[in-house]
Amino acid sequence: MAEAVIVSIAGKITAYLIPEVLENVGKLWGFKHELEVLKDTVSTLQAVLRHAEEQYYNLEIQDWLEKLKDAFYDAQDVLEEFNIEAIQQELRGHSEMIKEVRTFFSSSNQLAFKLKMSYKVRAVREKIEAINAGRRFHLDERPVDSQAEREWGKREETHSFIREGDIMGRDDDKKTVMKFLLDSNVKEHVSILPIVGIGGLGKTALAQCVYNDEMVTKHFDLKMWVCISNDFDVKKIVKNIIACAKKKEPTEVVMEHLQSELRGEIDGKRYLLVLDDLWNVDQEKWLSLKTLLVGGARGSKILITTRLPLVAEIIGIALPHFLGGLSEKASVDLLMKMACGKQEEIQDPEMLSPKR
Repeated sequence: MAEAVIVSIAGKITAYLIPEVLENVGKLWGFKHELEVLKDTVSTLQAVLRHAEEQYYNLEIQDWLEKLKDAFYDAQDVLEEFNIEAIQQELRGHSEMIKEVRTFFSSSNQLAFKLKMSYKVRAVREKIEAINAGRRFHLDERPVDSQAEREWGKREETHSFIREGDIMGRDDDKKTVMKFLLDSNVKEHVSILPIVGIGGLGKTALAQCVYNDEMVTKHFDLKMWVCISNDFDVKKIVKNIIACAKKKEPTEVVMEHLQSELRGEIDGKRYLLVLDDLWNVDQEKWLSLKTLLVGGARGSKILITTRLPLVAEIIGIALPHFLGGLSEKASVDLLMKMACGKQEEIQDPEMLSPKR
């Protein structure tokens, strides 16, 4: 239903615009204030969306929600543009680029990008405000930080399983990540690699692919998969890591006992930990978790998937792996595979039999 989609999009917008992202965007392009106002506008509307959902039978409210949905999608597209540009900037910064590319990323081009995006952010925010101002019905405000709201905004929890052949066109990416995972000639006991890319590129699928590789399974003493999404709760993450390591839920509830149990499971073992779909993290929370994970044997690895290039900066990694789009051939192959799957779904003998 439309109202369910709107609550989800609103949650994604506010989750994206966390303080760390706003601060870093401000440093890069200098219009942190515009994004803060957009976040405040969406957050204000979040407080009434639950009541609107309950009143969805009202045709006037349905129309209002449909208009709001379109405006929220526009806002999501604008934020995705920031994400893409940030990824491209990181790629340029870590590559030996030819003169033409340096010219493309000149100050004049950055000024043009800043002006364009500043206009887009303001326009989408004003569109949302105008839709809300035109509302001719009352909606009660509901707390946006309630447990129900947090649960609503979460992405469906991921897992480590993937069927062989379900990932296409990522051979080079897999080789890069595999090289990182299987490299034992490292100084650190625990090495970290974030996989960064926009939504839908296949970051989780790539992580699943290497996680299930036979060589990786033989290389590590212990493998663990934890889905994070936008709730970076250190205690909950520690519980989930312990559950993966022991294959049963921890019985302890006090953090002091949990941290001891976690270190007892991983200390001295070469482990692989995947933290999938990392969104909302601040440096203090990350360091609190990292402190508990450094006891693994030399060659232990942590693989992180995230949409946000700034996450790599927050956790202190200079060279993340940026996931690009599929090649034209891989895209066509994937499309054909999906189309064939759809065709197989409708191979009902009764439907296919000739009409009499």
